[in-house]
Amino acid sequence: MAAQAPLAAAAPPSPWPAVAGTAVLLTAIISVLLTAFAWPSVRSSVHDVPIAVAGPATAVEQVSTALAQRLPDGFEITEVAGTAAAERLIRDREVYGAIDVSSGAPQVIMASAASAAVAQTLQGIATALGQAQAQGTGTKVVVRDLVALPAGDPRGAGLAAGALPLVMGGLLAALLLSRLVRGTARRVTGALVFAITGGLAVAAILQFWFGSLDGAYWANSGAISLAIAATSLSILGLESLLGYAGLGLGAAVMMLIGNPLSGAATAPEMLPGWSGALGQLLPPGAGGQLLRSTAFFDGHGATHSIIVLVTWLTLGVMLCLAGRLRARRTATATAGLPEDGRITGLAYATRSN
Repeated sequence: MAAQAPLAAAAPPSPWPAVAGTAVLLTAIISVLLTAFAWPSVRSSVHDVPIAVAGPATAVEQVSTALAQRLPDGFEITEVAGTAAAERLIRDREVYGAIDVSSGAPQVIMASAASAAVAQTLQGIATALGQAQAQGTGTKVVVRDLVALPAGDPRGAGLAAGALPLVMGGLLAALLLSRLVRGTARRVTGALVFAITGGLAVAAILQFWFGSLDGAYWANSGAISLAIAATSLSILGLESLLGYAGLGLGAAVMMLIGNPLSGAATAPEMLPGWSGALGQLLPPGAGGQLLRSTAFFDGHGATHSIIVLVTWLTLGVMLCLAGRLRARRTATATAGLPEDGRITGLAYATRSN
């Protein structure tokens, strides 16, 4: 009877320095995640929010002075002559709201569809103006929501919560396509097809089920599709050029920078310092602003967002092509040509992709 083979020795436990190093690494990761997602919300405040003040020069100056005393550096004021001019600026997404004293009786005009957080701030200003009027001889302050959120989602929760799934969808698309699909052209095509179908599905859920969107369904689905395509193709391009490092870099930029700084839950102007402007240069922020424009403002104010998204989409395609060319040169150099001049299988497979 053959002797039984001895059992393999159990692997020795990890050294304590490795345990300590892992704990330190995990602590650093959770600290970065907390900072990335909580810092914009904790430090969110009203600063340089564009609004209009309509009325005679003297009245406008009085309102501007009162606003500066109540919220120093809180608003960037555009002076206009009357109500119609103020409403036009709001509908064109040049300002978030207006204080109108052109007709004597003050009124506060807001657009909750542009930002529920800014609308709440303007509501507070209306309350303060109303208290001041109550102490004097003026009339009651009127509050009008010129561009309101849908009745099915009056707080805009669906639109704010939809930013993260869109980023995750783009990241997941890049991950699966890079792992399951071979060939640069096929990966790019797969990303574009997913962007279209994903945009149609997400817009249908937000508009017809949750009631979070107004406007034309096809315009809303197009905005979402463009945001998904810009996200997935940029990450896919980084992965094609840099491998796993590119995938990690793209995920970090979109998840840890782009999503928290998108301003989807508040407004870019309410984020601390320069972070709001940075967020609008990344697909999550640009995509959120574009969707607001198509859903509630007939496309007004969409130009900047479209330029940003198309730029990221184009950059992603160019990175994919650069990765393909580099892989082709590497494969050709590795495989080489045999003496009879026939292309080897590896080189041919690379060229045919």
